[in-house]
Parts: sequence; structure tokens; C-alpha cells
Amino acid sequence: MRDEPDRRAGRGAGDDPWRRLPAMTPAGRTTVPGRVRAVADPAAGSDVPPGGRTVAPSPLDPGAALDPHPVHRRLREDFPLTYDPLLRAWVLSRYADVATALTDPRFSHGHRPGDPACARTHTEADPAELRAVVARTAYVLARRIAGRPQADLVADFCHWLPAGTVAAAVGVPYRDMMRLVRGRAATALAGECGGQIAVREKALASFLGNVLADPDQVAALRDAPAGLVARAWAESLRRDPPVQIAVRRTREDVRVSGGILPGGSSVALLIGSAGRDPERFREPDRFDPLRDDPGQLTYGEGFCPAVLLAGLEAEYALRALFEAMPRLRLADGFRPAPAGLITRAPRTLVVLPNG
Repeated sequence: MRDEPDRRAGRGAGDDPWRRLPAMTPAGRTTVPGRVRAVADPAAGSDVPPGGRTVAPSPLDPGAALDPHPVHRRLREDFPLTYDPLLRAWVLSRYADVATALTDPRFSHGHRPGDPACARTHTEADPAELRAVVARTAYVLARRIAGRPQADLVADFCHWLPAGTVAAAVGVPYRDMMRLVRGRAATALAGECGGQIAVREKALASFLGNVLADPDQVAALRDAPAGLVARAWAESLRRDPPVQIAVRRTREDVRVSGGILPGGSSVALLIGSAGRDPERFREPDRFDPLRDDPGQLTYGEGFCPAVLLAGLEAEYALRALFEAMPRLRLADGFRPAPAGLITRAPRTLVVLPNG
């Protein structure tokens, strides 16, 4: 998951996960990939709103990988429900609708950390043991980069901590970590959640980027208690979720903002847009761990090692990095630059370990 799906000509249908979605409008007409049209009432089979045809943006529009927020803003404000031929799915962008689709039984649920099916899968994981493994792995990685004049925390830390945690927990030798941890070892620890390693990498990169980009946050979180770090972690998941788009399918007709989703439809949920909905969050673009209206949609409730590990990795990443490198800061002139369409995070975090 470190690279976005390649949608260029010449790729086979099996290489593009979105090709598995049905390319049909509610009226049964095959769509042609192109620009998106707004809808007045999907249940009525109308894809042209009163007053004529209006073109809506697509989350896959050129430039969205670098900055999706203008597209998300227009979708929330003007097109809360629209069919996107590129995604081959209806698109929901407002927090209330996305949160409903992630929890309402009228939507089929894929495997997401915290979903009930996941919670029933892992009953023998020991949280105390996982905490010890995460702490040990984080401190080893932090000490390895502490003596360098410059480092990239994505390549040298974020890429290794989630994988290293799983490897250590199941006894995979360090030299075999990246070869085995995404297969047998990950499955042994987290069942179906093994694939969440790549998601945790991206979430951790965004979290460290949000903290290090603001000297005030660095000062506040340097020796912060676990509760405050957890709030900062949840705030980063809200503002910069690692997974920007999730897919569900309606089991029946569902009324949402802007109209009715027909039963049996594929639905693309814009997690990144929902987390910045001003109807739900004040100053939604601001990273504020102390906000009084918190919330995030990346992880659901319920026990799952992947969810627990993600939070522990955020906590011990800060503790280990600041202990090994008390003067850690971003390199002069460097600012984190998230990128990606389906998954999103900074590709690099260039830091000066010794200030």
C-alpha cells in the first residue's frame, strides 16, 4: 500500500481495485468514465438536477492527490450525493452520512479494525505484552537514527515500527522482518488485520508530521501523559486519516443528504472529507489535540490488535524519539507534504536528530 493504484492505460483489470465495482447507474445504464454529474433524486432515476446539468468534481480529479480538500469542500457543500463513474460508486462526503454508512446495518461492512467481526477474531492477545513489544521496538529504532546528522522518519522509522512490532511479537528474526511480517507473521498476530500494517505506517507518518510541524505541539507532547498523546493521535486520524476512501454497499434504499441511495449500490465514503466537515468540527483544518469536539472515523470501537498497536505505536514513537533525540526537529525549510488518493500521508519527514 505504499504506492497508489496505477490507473494508467495498459494496466489489467486485476490491478485496479476500483474496477471490481459495478459501473451502472440506478437506472441500469452502463456509465462511461468521465466527469461526474450531480443527482437530484437517485430513487427517481434522474441524474440531472432541476435547472439543467451540473458537473461535480471527482475525488480522483487531477491534483487531488496533492490537495483533495478543495474537491472535498465542493462535494460537501454542493454535491452531498453524486455518482462518480471513475470510482464506479455513489459518493458520500459529509460527516453524518459517512459515519452512518460505517455503522448502519443497512450498509454491508467490509473488514475494518474495530468492526464486530474483527472484534470476535482476537480474544487471546495480551495488551500488556503488546505494549512492551511496541516500546522495545520504538526505542531500538530511535537509537539507530539518533547519531545521524539528518534522517527521514518515514523511511527510517515509520516504515519499520509497525512491521517491527508484529515481527517482535511473533518471534520473527529482524533480518526476515519485511519478508515475512506482511504474511504469515502478521496473520499470526492480527488475523485478517495483517494488512493494516501499511495503514499504520501512513497514520504514524501523518501523526509525527502534525506534531513536529508545530513547535508548540512538540513542547506540549514531549513529556505528555498517555491520555494527551491518545487525544493527539485521534486528532491526527481525524484531520489526516491514512485511508481517504472506504467502500461499502447498500443492502436496501437509504436516505442520506441529497437524496436516496438505491439498494445494492456501491458507495465510496470520503473519510478525509468527513473529518474536515465544518458542520461537525470547528476549525476543521486545524490540528488541535485539545479540541472539545473530537472524533475520528479511521478506527471503529471494539478490541483489535491492529487498533491497539496503532495507538501504542503513536505513543511510544513520541516517547522514544524525544528521549533519544531531545532536540529533534524538522529540517530547515522542510514542511510535511501529504500525498495520495486512496491512502494519504507524507512521503518523507526530513528531520535533524540533534537540532
